[in-house]
Amino acid sequence: MDKFFKFQERGTNLRTEVLAGVVTFMTMAYIIFVNPGLLSAAFGIDAAAQAAWIPALATATTLGAGIMCIAMGVFANRPFALASGMGLNAVVAFSIIIGLKVPWQVGMSVIFVEGIVILLLVLTGLREAVMNAIPLNLKRAIGVGIGLFITFIGLVDGGLVVAGNGTLVMLGDFTTPAVWVTLIGIIAIMAFMALKVKGDILWGILVATVAALLLNVTKLPVGNWVAALDFRTFAAPFQPVDGGGMAIMQLFTGALAPTLLLFVFATMLSDFFDTMGTVISIGEQAGFVDDKGQVPGIKSILTVDSIAAVVGGFFGASSITTYIESASGVAEGGRTGLTSIVVGVLFLASAFFSPVIAMVGGALPITAGALIIVGFLMMGTVREIPWSDFENAFPAFLTIVGIPLTYNISYGIGLGFISYVLIKVFHGKVKEIHWLMWVVSALFILTFVQPLIQKLIAG
Repeated sequence: MDKFFKFQERGTNLRTEVLAGVVTFMTMAYIIFVNPGLLSAAFGIDAAAQAAWIPALATATTLGAGIMCIAMGVFANRPFALASGMGLNAVVAFSIIIGLKVPWQVGMSVIFVEGIVILLLVLTGLREAVMNAIPLNLKRAIGVGIGLFITFIGLVDGGLVVAGNGTLVMLGDFTTPAVWVTLIGIIAIMAFMALKVKGDILWGILVATVAALLLNVTKLPVGNWVAALDFRTFAAPFQPVDGGGMAIMQLFTGALAPTLLLFVFATMLSDFFDTMGTVISIGEQAGFVDDKGQVPGIKSILTVDSIAAVVGGFFGASSITTYIESASGVAEGGRTGLTSIVVGVLFLASAFFSPVIAMVGGALPITAGALIIVGFLMMGTVREIPWSDFENAFPAFLTIVGIPLTYNISYGIGLGFISYVLIKVFHGKVKEIHWLMWVVSALFILTFVQPLIQKLIAG
Protein backbone atom coordinates (compact mmCIF):
# COMPACT_ATOMS: atom_id res chain seq x y z
CA MET A 1 0.00 0.00 0.00
CA ASP A 2 2.83 2.39 0.84
CA LYS A 3 4.43 1.74 -2.55
CA PHE A 4 1.19 2.09 -4.55
CA PHE A 5 0.01 5.34 -2.92
CA LYS A 6 3.54 6.73 -2.35
CA PHE A 7 2.99 7.56 1.33
CA GLN A 8 6.65 8.14 2.12
CA GLU A 9 7.29 10.23 -0.99
CA ARG A 10 4.40 12.55 -0.14
CA GLY A 11 5.04 12.73 3.59
CA THR A 12 1.89 11.00 4.81
CA ASN A 13 0.70 7.72 6.31
CA LEU A 14 -2.32 5.41 6.44
CA ARG A 15 -3.92 7.02 9.50
CA THR A 16 -3.61 10.54 8.09
CA GLU A 17 -5.10 9.52 4.74
CA VAL A 18 -8.08 7.77 6.33
CA LEU A 19 -8.71 10.75 8.62
CA ALA A 20 -8.47 13.14 5.67
CA GLY A 21 -10.99 11.05 3.76
CA VAL A 22 -13.46 11.10 6.64
CA VAL A 23 -13.10 14.88 7.01
CA THR A 24 -13.61 15.45 3.27
CA PHE A 25 -16.69 13.25 3.31
CA MET A 26 -18.16 15.05 6.31
CA THR A 27 -17.83 18.45 4.61
CA MET A 28 -19.49 17.31 1.37
CA ALA A 29 -22.04 14.80 2.69
CA TYR A 30 -24.74 17.47 2.36
CA ILE A 31 -24.90 16.70 -1.37
CA ILE A 32 -26.52 13.35 -0.53
CA PHE A 33 -29.63 15.26 0.50
CA VAL A 34 -29.37 18.56 -1.34
CA ASN A 35 -28.95 17.06 -4.81
CA PRO A 36 -31.97 14.71 -4.72
CA GLY A 37 -34.14 17.43 -3.19
CA LEU A 38 -33.14 19.99 -5.81
CA LEU A 39 -33.41 17.67 -8.82
CA SER A 40 -36.73 16.21 -7.69
CA ALA A 41 -38.36 19.58 -8.38
CA ALA A 42 -37.98 18.78 -12.08
CA PHE A 43 -39.19 15.18 -11.81
CA GLY A 44 -42.78 15.59 -10.61
CA ILE A 45 -45.74 17.94 -11.04
CA ASP A 46 -46.50 18.15 -7.31
CA ALA A 47 -44.84 17.59 -3.95
CA ALA A 48 -45.94 13.96 -3.68
CA ALA A 49 -44.65 13.06 -7.14
CA GLN A 50 -41.36 14.83 -6.47
CA ALA A 51 -40.89 13.05 -3.13
CA ALA A 52 -41.42 9.70 -4.85
CA TRP A 53 -38.30 10.32 -6.96
CA ILE A 54 -35.98 11.19 -4.06
CA PRO A 55 -34.94 7.56 -3.27
CA ALA A 56 -33.90 7.06 -6.91
CA LEU A 57 -32.04 10.36 -7.03
CA ALA A 58 -30.33 9.56 -3.72
CA THR A 59 -29.15 6.23 -5.13
CA ALA A 60 -27.80 7.94 -8.26
CA THR A 61 -26.08 10.65 -6.21
CA THR A 62 -24.36 8.37 -3.69
CA LEU A 63 -23.33 5.58 -6.05
CA GLY A 64 -22.10 8.03 -8.68
CA ALA A 65 -20.00 9.92 -6.14
CA GLY A 66 -18.69 6.73 -4.54
CA ILE A 67 -17.60 5.09 -7.78
CA MET A 68 -15.89 8.19 -9.14
CA CYS A 69 -14.06 8.99 -5.88
CA ILE A 70 -12.62 5.49 -5.90
CA ALA A 71 -11.66 5.87 -9.57
CA MET A 72 -9.84 9.12 -8.77
CA GLY A 73 -7.91 7.44 -5.98
CA VAL A 74 -6.94 4.38 -8.02
CA PHE A 75 -6.11 5.96 -11.38
CA ALA A 76 -4.90 9.47 -10.42
CA ASN A 77 -3.67 8.88 -6.83
CA ARG A 78 -4.71 12.37 -5.73
CA PRO A 79 -6.90 13.43 -2.77
CA PHE A 80 -9.64 14.90 -4.96
CA ALA A 81 -13.20 13.83 -4.13
CA LEU A 82 -16.10 14.02 -6.58
CA ALA A 83 -19.87 14.30 -6.36
CA SER A 84 -22.80 15.92 -8.17
CA GLY A 85 -21.89 19.58 -8.64
CA MET A 86 -23.91 22.35 -7.06
CA GLY A 87 -24.88 24.98 -9.61
CA LEU A 88 -24.94 22.61 -12.56
CA ASN A 89 -27.71 20.60 -10.88
CA ALA A 90 -29.79 23.78 -10.67
CA VAL A 91 -29.15 24.48 -14.36
CA VAL A 92 -30.31 20.97 -15.26
CA ALA A 93 -33.41 21.11 -13.08
CA PHE A 94 -34.65 24.66 -13.57
CA SER A 95 -33.10 26.01 -16.79
CA ILE A 96 -33.24 22.88 -18.94
CA ILE A 97 -35.95 20.49 -17.71
CA ILE A 98 -38.42 22.98 -16.23
CA GLY A 99 -37.41 26.00 -18.32
CA LEU A 100 -37.53 24.24 -21.70
CA LYS A 101 -40.27 21.81 -20.65
CA VAL A 102 -38.32 18.73 -21.76
CA PRO A 103 -38.34 15.27 -20.12
CA TRP A 104 -35.86 14.83 -17.28
CA GLN A 105 -34.06 12.19 -19.33
CA VAL A 106 -33.25 14.86 -21.95
CA GLY A 107 -31.79 17.13 -19.27
CA MET A 108 -29.49 14.32 -18.17
CA SER A 109 -28.58 13.69 -21.82
CA VAL A 110 -27.18 17.24 -21.99
CA ILE A 111 -24.80 16.38 -19.16
CA PHE A 112 -23.95 13.01 -20.71
CA VAL A 113 -22.93 14.63 -24.01
CA GLU A 114 -20.98 17.52 -22.46
CA GLY A 115 -19.01 14.98 -20.45
CA ILE A 116 -18.09 13.11 -23.62
CA VAL A 117 -16.97 16.37 -25.27
CA ILE A 118 -14.75 17.26 -22.30
CA LEU A 119 -13.30 13.75 -22.26
CA LEU A 120 -12.33 14.13 -25.92
CA LEU A 121 -10.62 17.43 -25.10
CA VAL A 122 -8.65 15.70 -22.35
CA LEU A 123 -7.61 12.76 -24.53
CA THR A 124 -6.43 15.11 -27.27
CA GLY A 125 -4.45 17.16 -24.76
CA LEU A 126 -6.38 20.37 -25.38
CA ARG A 127 -7.83 20.64 -21.86
CA GLU A 128 -4.41 20.33 -20.25
CA ALA A 129 -3.00 22.80 -22.78
CA VAL A 130 -5.68 25.31 -21.79
CA MET A 131 -4.80 24.97 -18.12
CA ASN A 132 -1.08 25.38 -18.80
CA ALA A 133 -1.73 28.48 -20.93
CA ILE A 134 -3.28 30.38 -18.01
CA PRO A 135 -1.02 33.01 -16.39
CA LEU A 136 0.26 32.03 -12.95
CA ASN A 137 -1.29 35.05 -11.20
CA LEU A 138 -4.72 34.15 -12.53
CA LYS A 139 -4.25 30.61 -11.23
CA ARG A 140 -3.39 32.02 -7.79
CA ALA A 141 -6.42 34.31 -7.92
CA ILE A 142 -8.67 31.36 -8.72
CA GLY A 143 -7.59 29.62 -5.50
CA VAL A 144 -8.16 32.74 -3.41
CA GLY A 145 -11.54 33.37 -5.02
CA ILE A 146 -12.66 29.82 -4.35
CA GLY A 147 -11.52 30.17 -0.75
CA LEU A 148 -13.75 33.23 -0.37
CA PHE A 149 -16.53 31.39 -2.16
CA ILE A 150 -16.62 28.41 0.19
CA THR A 151 -16.29 30.74 3.18
CA PHE A 152 -19.36 32.57 1.91
CA ILE A 153 -21.15 29.24 1.47
CA GLY A 154 -20.27 28.37 5.07
CA LEU A 155 -21.50 31.75 6.35
CA VAL A 156 -24.80 31.33 4.50
CA ASP A 157 -25.26 27.66 5.43
CA GLY A 158 -24.59 28.53 9.06
CA GLY A 159 -27.04 31.45 9.12
CA LEU A 160 -24.35 34.02 9.93
CA VAL A 161 -25.13 35.80 6.65
CA VAL A 162 -28.69 36.11 5.34
CA ALA A 163 -30.57 38.02 2.65
CA GLY A 164 -31.03 41.61 3.76
CA ASN A 165 -34.01 43.93 3.90
CA GLY A 166 -33.08 46.46 1.24
CA THR A 167 -29.55 45.03 0.97
CA LEU A 168 -28.24 41.90 -0.66
CA VAL A 169 -26.87 40.44 2.59
CA MET A 170 -26.89 41.20 6.30
CA LEU A 171 -25.89 39.67 9.63
CA GLY A 172 -27.91 36.63 10.64
CA ASP A 173 -30.25 36.22 13.59
CA PHE A 174 -28.32 35.23 16.70
CA THR A 175 -31.50 34.05 18.38
CA THR A 176 -31.65 31.02 16.06
CA PRO A 177 -30.08 27.72 17.15
CA ALA A 178 -28.48 27.19 13.72
CA VAL A 179 -26.26 30.24 14.18
CA TRP A 180 -25.03 28.98 17.53
CA VAL A 181 -24.26 25.53 16.10
CA THR A 182 -22.11 27.25 13.47
CA LEU A 183 -20.33 29.41 16.05
CA ILE A 184 -19.70 26.43 18.32
CA GLY A 185 -18.23 24.54 15.37
CA ILE A 186 -15.91 27.41 14.44
CA ILE A 187 -14.77 27.96 18.02
CA ALA A 188 -14.18 24.22 18.50
CA ILE A 189 -12.03 24.00 15.36
CA MET A 190 -10.05 27.09 16.39
CA ALA A 191 -9.44 25.56 19.81
CA PHE A 192 -8.33 22.21 18.37
CA MET A 193 -6.05 24.02 15.91
CA ALA A 194 -4.50 26.06 18.73
CA LEU A 195 -3.93 22.89 20.74
CA LYS A 196 -2.46 21.22 17.60
CA VAL A 197 -4.94 18.34 17.84
CA LYS A 198 -4.67 16.06 14.81
CA GLY A 199 -7.99 15.99 13.01
CA ASP A 200 -9.03 19.41 14.32
CA ILE A 201 -11.64 19.99 11.59
CA LEU A 202 -13.22 16.55 12.07
CA TRP A 203 -13.35 17.00 15.86
CA GLY A 204 -14.91 20.42 15.36
CA ILE A 205 -17.60 18.87 13.17
CA LEU A 206 -18.29 16.25 15.86
CA VAL A 207 -18.61 18.96 18.52
CA ALA A 208 -20.99 20.88 16.24
CA THR A 209 -23.02 17.68 15.76
CA VAL A 210 -23.45 17.30 19.51
CA ALA A 211 -24.50 20.95 19.75
CA ALA A 212 -26.97 20.46 16.91
CA LEU A 213 -28.54 17.50 18.70
CA LEU A 214 -28.84 19.45 21.96
CA LEU A 215 -30.34 22.49 20.21
CA ASN A 216 -32.70 20.41 18.04
CA VAL A 217 -31.08 21.56 14.80
CA THR A 218 -30.82 17.90 13.85
CA LYS A 219 -32.23 14.67 15.27
CA LEU A 220 -31.17 11.08 15.56
CA PRO A 221 -32.74 8.88 12.86
CA VAL A 222 -36.14 7.47 13.77
CA GLY A 223 -37.41 4.17 12.41
CA ASN A 224 -35.45 2.47 9.64
CA TRP A 225 -31.78 3.38 9.51
CA VAL A 226 -31.36 1.60 6.17
CA ALA A 227 -32.67 2.88 2.82
CA ALA A 228 -33.35 0.67 -0.19
CA LEU A 229 -31.59 1.38 -3.47
CA ASP A 230 -33.64 2.61 -6.43
CA PHE A 231 -32.22 2.51 -9.97
CA ARG A 232 -35.05 4.22 -11.91
CA THR A 233 -32.87 7.10 -13.13
CA PHE A 234 -30.01 4.93 -14.41
CA ALA A 235 -29.31 4.90 -18.18
CA ALA A 236 -31.24 8.18 -18.39
CA PRO A 237 -30.01 9.23 -21.88
CA PHE A 238 -31.11 5.89 -23.34
CA GLN A 239 -34.54 5.71 -21.77
CA PRO A 240 -37.55 6.21 -24.08
CA VAL A 241 -39.29 9.59 -23.80
CA ASP A 242 -42.52 11.16 -25.01
CA GLY A 243 -42.67 11.13 -28.78
CA GLY A 244 -40.69 7.89 -29.06
CA GLY A 245 -37.01 7.19 -29.32
CA MET A 246 -34.19 7.63 -26.83
CA ALA A 247 -33.81 10.83 -24.83
CA ILE A 248 -30.35 11.59 -26.21
CA MET A 249 -31.75 11.88 -29.74
CA GLN A 250 -33.78 14.97 -28.76
CA LEU A 251 -30.50 16.89 -28.42
CA PHE A 252 -29.97 16.63 -32.18
CA THR A 253 -33.52 16.63 -33.56
CA GLY A 254 -36.59 18.80 -33.15
CA ALA A 255 -37.27 22.49 -32.62
CA LEU A 256 -35.34 22.71 -29.32
CA ALA A 257 -32.15 21.11 -30.66
CA PRO A 258 -30.24 24.44 -31.13
CA THR A 259 -31.09 25.60 -27.61
CA LEU A 260 -30.24 22.21 -26.09
CA LEU A 261 -26.88 22.17 -27.88
CA LEU A 262 -26.19 25.65 -26.50
CA PHE A 263 -26.77 24.20 -23.05
CA VAL A 264 -24.30 21.41 -23.86
CA PHE A 265 -21.72 24.09 -24.57
CA ALA A 266 -22.63 26.22 -21.53
CA THR A 267 -22.52 23.32 -19.06
CA MET A 268 -19.29 22.07 -20.65
CA LEU A 269 -17.63 25.44 -20.13
CA SER A 270 -18.83 25.67 -16.53
CA ASP A 271 -17.73 22.10 -15.79
CA PHE A 272 -14.40 22.68 -17.51
CA PHE A 273 -13.36 25.72 -15.50
CA ASP A 274 -14.92 24.76 -12.18
CA THR A 275 -12.70 21.69 -12.21
CA MET A 276 -9.70 23.66 -13.41
CA GLY A 277 -10.04 26.16 -10.58
CA THR A 278 -10.60 23.44 -7.99
CA VAL A 279 -7.63 21.32 -9.08
CA ILE A 280 -5.26 24.28 -9.22
CA SER A 281 -6.26 25.78 -5.87
CA ILE A 282 -6.27 22.50 -3.94
CA GLY A 283 -3.14 21.35 -5.76
CA GLU A 284 -1.34 24.46 -4.60
CA GLN A 285 -2.56 23.96 -1.04
CA ALA A 286 -1.30 20.35 -1.13
CA GLY A 287 2.04 21.30 -2.65
CA PHE A 288 1.39 19.59 -6.00
CA VAL A 289 1.83 22.72 -8.15
CA ASP A 290 5.30 23.18 -9.62
CA ASP A 291 7.23 26.42 -10.25
CA LYS A 292 5.35 26.97 -13.52
CA GLY A 293 1.97 26.72 -11.83
CA GLN A 294 1.28 23.27 -13.33
CA VAL A 295 0.03 20.12 -11.61
CA PRO A 296 2.10 17.04 -12.56
CA GLY A 297 -0.03 14.12 -13.73
CA ILE A 298 -2.99 16.38 -14.34
CA LYS A 299 -4.16 14.40 -17.38
CA SER A 300 -5.17 11.46 -15.18
CA ILE A 301 -7.08 13.81 -12.87
CA LEU A 302 -8.90 15.48 -15.75
CA THR A 303 -9.67 12.14 -17.42
CA VAL A 304 -11.38 10.81 -14.31
CA ASP A 305 -13.22 14.11 -13.81
CA SER A 306 -14.46 14.05 -17.43
CA ILE A 307 -15.65 10.46 -17.16
CA ALA A 308 -17.42 11.49 -13.95
CA ALA A 309 -19.56 13.97 -15.90
CA VAL A 310 -20.53 11.20 -18.33
CA VAL A 311 -21.39 8.90 -15.41
CA GLY A 312 -23.44 11.64 -13.76
CA GLY A 313 -25.58 12.07 -16.85
CA PHE A 314 -25.91 8.31 -17.30
CA PHE A 315 -26.92 7.70 -13.67
CA GLY A 316 -29.31 10.67 -13.59
CA ALA A 317 -27.37 12.47 -10.86
CA SER A 318 -26.45 15.61 -12.87
CA SER A 319 -22.78 16.32 -13.57
CA ILE A 320 -20.33 14.69 -11.14
CA THR A 321 -17.30 16.90 -10.67
CA THR A 322 -14.26 17.46 -8.45
CA TYR A 323 -15.28 19.12 -5.19
CA ILE A 324 -13.64 22.15 -3.64
CA GLU A 325 -14.47 20.58 -0.25
CA SER A 326 -11.55 18.25 -0.98
CA ALA A 327 -9.52 21.11 0.50
CA SER A 328 -10.72 20.11 3.97
CA GLY A 329 -9.09 16.69 3.62
CA VAL A 330 -5.91 18.25 2.26
CA ALA A 331 -5.90 20.56 5.28
CA GLU A 332 -5.92 17.42 7.44
CA GLY A 333 -2.84 16.11 5.63
CA GLY A 334 -4.38 14.06 2.81
CA ARG A 335 -1.92 13.78 -0.08
CA THR A 336 -2.74 10.54 -1.93
CA GLY A 337 -5.56 8.75 -3.66
CA LEU A 338 -6.37 6.80 -0.51
CA THR A 339 -8.10 9.94 0.79
CA SER A 340 -10.52 9.94 -2.14
CA ILE A 341 -10.99 6.16 -1.90
CA VAL A 342 -12.09 6.55 1.74
CA VAL A 343 -14.55 9.24 0.63
CA GLY A 344 -15.84 6.90 -2.08
CA VAL A 345 -16.36 4.01 0.31
CA LEU A 346 -18.29 6.29 2.69
CA PHE A 347 -20.48 7.49 -0.18
CA LEU A 348 -21.20 3.89 -1.16
CA ALA A 349 -22.05 3.07 2.46
CA SER A 350 -24.32 6.12 2.65
CA ALA A 351 -26.38 4.70 -0.20
CA PHE A 352 -27.65 2.16 2.33
CA PHE A 353 -27.55 4.33 5.47
CA SER A 354 -28.66 7.73 4.26
CA PRO A 355 -30.96 8.35 7.27
CA VAL A 356 -27.88 8.31 9.51
CA ILE A 357 -25.94 10.69 7.25
CA ALA A 358 -28.96 13.03 7.29
CA MET A 359 -28.23 13.81 10.91
CA VAL A 360 -25.01 15.58 9.89
CA GLY A 361 -25.05 16.21 6.16
CA GLY A 362 -28.66 17.32 6.22
CA ALA A 363 -28.01 19.98 8.87
CA LEU A 364 -25.83 22.54 7.07
CA PRO A 365 -24.78 24.52 10.19
CA ILE A 366 -22.86 21.46 11.43
CA THR A 367 -20.34 21.63 8.56
CA ALA A 368 -20.55 25.41 8.02
CA GLY A 369 -17.72 26.11 10.46
CA ALA A 370 -15.43 23.68 8.64
CA LEU A 371 -16.10 25.43 5.32
CA ILE A 372 -15.31 28.82 6.83
CA ILE A 373 -12.01 27.59 8.29
CA VAL A 374 -11.00 25.85 5.04
CA GLY A 375 -11.76 29.05 3.12
CA PHE A 376 -9.33 30.87 5.38
CA LEU A 377 -6.65 28.24 4.76
CA MET A 378 -6.96 28.77 1.01
CA MET A 379 -6.36 32.54 1.23
CA GLY A 380 -2.59 32.26 1.73
CA THR A 381 -1.61 32.54 -1.92
CA VAL A 382 -3.08 36.05 -2.16
CA ARG A 383 0.28 37.37 -0.94
CA GLU A 384 1.98 35.98 -4.06
CA ILE A 385 0.01 38.23 -6.42
CA PRO A 386 1.98 41.39 -7.44
CA TRP A 387 -0.62 44.00 -6.44
CA SER A 388 1.50 46.92 -7.64
CA ASP A 389 1.41 45.56 -11.21
CA PHE A 390 -1.98 46.69 -12.55
CA GLU A 391 -2.06 44.62 -15.74
CA ASN A 392 -1.57 41.40 -13.77
CA ALA A 393 -3.28 42.37 -10.52
CA PHE A 394 -6.57 43.72 -11.87
CA PRO A 395 -7.60 40.50 -13.70
CA ALA A 396 -6.65 38.63 -10.53
CA PHE A 397 -8.79 41.03 -8.50
CA LEU A 398 -11.83 40.53 -10.76
CA THR A 399 -11.39 36.78 -10.47
CA ILE A 400 -11.17 36.90 -6.67
CA VAL A 401 -14.28 39.04 -6.20
CA GLY A 402 -16.16 37.58 -9.16
CA ILE A 403 -16.21 34.00 -7.92
CA PRO A 404 -18.00 34.59 -4.60
CA LEU A 405 -20.11 37.57 -5.71
CA THR A 406 -21.54 35.81 -8.78
CA TYR A 407 -21.80 32.60 -6.73
CA ASN A 408 -20.22 30.82 -9.67
CA ILE A 409 -16.59 29.74 -10.05
CA SER A 410 -16.55 29.76 -13.85
CA TYR A 411 -18.12 33.25 -14.09
CA GLY A 412 -15.42 34.71 -11.87
CA ILE A 413 -12.74 33.01 -13.94
CA GLY A 414 -14.37 34.37 -17.09
CA LEU A 415 -14.23 37.95 -15.81
CA GLY A 416 -10.54 37.53 -15.04
CA PHE A 417 -9.73 35.99 -18.42
CA ILE A 418 -11.55 38.61 -20.46
CA SER A 419 -10.05 41.52 -18.52
CA TYR A 420 -6.53 40.00 -18.85
CA VAL A 421 -6.81 39.85 -22.63
CA LEU A 422 -8.21 43.39 -22.86
CA ILE A 423 -5.53 44.90 -20.62
CA LYS A 424 -2.74 43.20 -22.57
CA VAL A 425 -4.23 44.58 -25.79
CA PHE A 426 -4.49 48.09 -24.32
CA HIS A 427 -0.82 47.90 -23.26
CA GLY A 428 0.25 46.79 -26.73
CA LYS A 429 1.36 43.37 -25.50
CA VAL A 430 -0.73 41.21 -27.80
CA LYS A 431 2.17 38.79 -28.34
CA GLU A 432 2.11 37.87 -24.63
CA ILE A 433 -1.42 36.50 -24.95
CA HIS A 434 -1.48 32.75 -25.54
CA TRP A 435 -3.78 31.83 -28.42
CA LEU A 436 -5.82 29.62 -26.11
CA MET A 437 -6.51 32.65 -23.89
CA TRP A 438 -8.06 34.34 -26.93
CA VAL A 439 -10.24 31.31 -27.65
CA VAL A 440 -11.32 30.73 -24.06
CA SER A 441 -12.07 34.42 -23.48
CA ALA A 442 -14.22 34.45 -26.61
CA LEU A 443 -16.09 31.37 -25.36
CA PHE A 444 -16.69 33.06 -22.01
CA ILE A 445 -18.10 36.10 -23.80
CA LEU A 446 -20.39 33.78 -25.75
CA THR A 447 -21.52 32.18 -22.49
CA PHE A 448 -22.29 35.56 -20.91
CA VAL A 449 -24.44 36.58 -23.90
CA GLN A 450 -26.08 33.14 -24.18
CA PRO A 451 -29.45 34.39 -22.81
CA LEU A 452 -29.56 36.95 -25.61
CA ILE A 453 -28.74 34.26 -28.19
CA GLN A 454 -31.46 31.98 -26.78
CA LYS A 455 -33.95 34.85 -26.96
CA LEU A 456 -33.07 35.55 -30.59
CA ILE A 457 -33.39 31.84 -31.49
CA ALA A 458 -36.71 31.49 -29.67
CA GLY A 459 -38.03 34.75 -31.16
